[in-house]
Order: sequence, then structure tokens, then C-alpha cells
Amino acid sequence: MSKLFGSSGVRGIVSVDLTPVLTCKVASAVATYTKAKKAVVGKDTRVSGNMIEDALVCGLQSCGVDVFLVGYVPTPVCAYATKAYGADVGFMLTASHNPAQYNGIKVFNGNGLSLTDPQQLAVEKVVVENRYGLADWRELGSTTASDATATYIKMVNDSVSLKKKWHIVVDPGCGAAFSMGPALLKSLGCKITALNAQPDGYFPARKSEPSVESLHDLSKAVAALGADIGIAFDGDADRVAFIDETGGFVNFDRSLAAYSGYVLKRSGGGIVVTNVEASMCVETMAEKYGGKVVRTRVGDIYLSEAIVNNGAVFGGEPCGAWIYPQQHLCPDGLLSAAMFLAALEDTGKTVSEFVGEVPEYITLRENFACKNDAKYGVVDQIGDLLKTVFSDYIEFTTVDGVRLSLKNGWLLIRASGTEPLIRLTVEGRTLAVAKDITTKATALIHKQVEA
Repeated sequence: MSKLFGSSGVRGIVSVDLTPVLTCKVASAVATYTKAKKAVVGKDTRVSGNMIEDALVCGLQSCGVDVFLVGYVPTPVCAYATKAYGADVGFMLTASHNPAQYNGIKVFNGNGLSLTDPQQLAVEKVVVENRYGLADWRELGSTTASDATATYIKMVNDSVSLKKKWHIVVDPGCGAAFSMGPALLKSLGCKITALNAQPDGYFPARKSEPSVESLHDLSKAVAALGADIGIAFDGDADRVAFIDETGGFVNFDRSLAAYSGYVLKRSGGGIVVTNVEASMCVETMAEKYGGKVVRTRVGDIYLSEAIVNNGAVFGGEPCGAWIYPQQHLCPDGLLSAAMFLAALEDTGKTVSEFVGEVPEYITLRENFACKNDAKYGVVDQIGDLLKTVFSDYIEFTTVDGVRLSLKNGWLLIRASGTEPLIRLTVEGRTLAVAKDITTKATALIHKQVEA
């Protein structure tokens, strides 16, 4: 049996990789391993959500788990509710930024933290050995519908207070934040213009992943309306993207670096955590304000673990997934939107001015199709070959994939944790440097994938 859990839970194409039968088994295995008695279950707006939820709940009830169904909610709301409700475990049914045909199962412990690698392996072992702790028919679990939004909104309002009446164009992309995104920002006193704020699991308006291409309409709306900022979420709202006051898309690395610098300045230094894919501009901003950067594997669980282990003040990945340890340990696009507004208000800067403090390096990314059962082996084989092609490298690390630090940039080759892909990330101080690194690395990857 192949590995079930990737870097963000169990994920795959519905009825191909992720079936109702597998979903039921995963739920029963989690219940068996954790000995859970109480669970929270949420979902995003995907067409397959109800089917996957039914299968998941069956697995939980069969092991005597009482289930609280919180309905269509963003992932951070589900994670926060798991802890707030005193549940033993939480499940978010989502494939996050993946296309509509995908779905997934993200599992949280009682503290709202994703299961660790050893815990995931223990769950997978239960599935492989087919040994579920099924309850007697008299002790089957119950289901209760519950509204978790008020509890979450109170947490955000307790954390953030805004004085300015910000004009925001918000785009939930027909995903899990379709209602809650605009509602939360209104609760903070903002003037809201909403785009794509209706639930639709086909994601007809734009791709569920916010990017410069998919947010073209949001950019035009911000510029046309003279709004202060545009805010967009991915399918389950654990990621956020920003459009500045001119209608320009804000680079993910630069917004992460800018906010990291802001947090470090306010806290008088400290540690911020990011992954191996993030731009070196994060280090630039951290050093400027007396801070230090710790890098981890790609995946929010690794960020959360490193934040806890290092006592970090903030953490985030260069895809808009940011974590605030003072509130909770799940990446939170909604809370990030509120916190970013508070930072702008505190500094008295526009979005472009706030991010403009960050140096702009050139980042290029490429994806290469590679079967799941081959992708990790291909990446392992590439390591020594890279050192031959880039013989003047400064540092070689294998925290996640293979990463080479070079004189004027760096490159990272890693297997995707959620899709049958090998990902190449390159950064250079100039476009010419970045293109040169990319060309050499691309040729090497193609050769190994096709071998």
C-alpha cells in the first residue's frame, strides 16, 4: 500500500485516489489510533464534500465517536473549533488550492495541530492491518450540527482592532470563505465589496489557487473602485493573497518578508519560521530587525512544529499560508487578512509602501510531471548530479528535497507532497541569473524523469 498522507493530509482525485471506502477507513483508523470520543468535522464547498463527509462520519460513528458537524467553514475555523470544543480530533475535508476534482482529509489533534509524521504513519498502519476499534451497536457515535463561526470571529476580534474604515474588495473564489470572509472583515468595521462570494464547488469564477493570473478580475476591481486593498482566499481559506491599492498583485514572498519584518520589529527580534522554498528576502528583513530565520520542509505541520520547538513569534510559507502562534497553530488566511490590515494601520502605510521595503529578487518556479511512486527516487538521484552541474555551490542541504545555495541565488528540487509532480524553485539576484540556473536545472530534471 502506498503512503496515504502527503504534506497536507490525505489528498487525491475523487473516486480515483480518494474513494468513500478509503475515507471511511481513514476515519476509523484515526479514531482507533487516537481513541477519540469527540470529533469536529468541517468541509469546503467542493461538489464531493457531502459524499466524503458521509463516508467519514460513518467511519467515526462506527468507532463510537460523537461528531460535531460544523458545515462549510474555512480550514482554520475547523482547526480552531477542534480545540475550542474540547474535541479529541478534528477533520477538514478539503483539497485546499487544488482543482475541483480533488478532495482531501486534513486531520487535527485536540490542540488544532495537524498530525505529525509518526502519528500519520501509525494511522496508516491501522489501515494496512485492517484492525479497527469498532464499537458495540449500543455505543455507536452520534452527530450534532454546530455553528463554529461565532467562536472564531470572537477570537479574531479579540486579536485585532481597526480604527480606519478600510475599503476592501474581497474574493473568496466560491470557496469555504464565501460567507465568512466578507462577514469577518465587516465585523472589523471595513467597507466590503465582494466578488465570487457564493458557494460553488466547481470553482467557475477562477482557480481555487490565488495567483496573479487567477486574480485578474480582483485587480481590476480594486483599481476601478479606488479601494485600499484586495484580499483573496484559496479554496479552504488557509491561504491569503493581497492586491495593492493600484491593483497590483503582491508577490507572496515579499508580503511574507514584509510582515515577518514587522513582527520582529514589534517584538524586538526573535525567530520566524519559513520553508525551504521561501525567498532569501525573508532573511534580509529578519536580519534588519534583529531576527533569525529557521527553515523547514514544505508543509504546515513542519512549520507548526518548528514554531513550537523554537518559540518563534511568527511563521509562514510563500503561498500565503501564515501561522500566528499566539492565536493557534493552523495556517489562517482570514486571521492573516485582519493582521495585515492592522500592520498597515499601525505603520500608516499603504500596501505598496509596506511591501516596498522588501528587496525584490527574481523567483522562478517550474513543475515536472512525475508519477507518485517515482518522484522521491528521482529527486534523490538528482542530488549528486546537481553538485557536478553547479560545482561552485556554497551550501547543499536535504531538509526537503535537495537545495543548493549559490553565489547569486539558490535552487530547490523537491517532490510535491500532494500531487504527482517534481517542483523546481530558483531564485537569483537578477533575472539573468535566475534564468541561467533554471535552464541548467530543467535539463537535468527532464533527463532524470525520462530515464
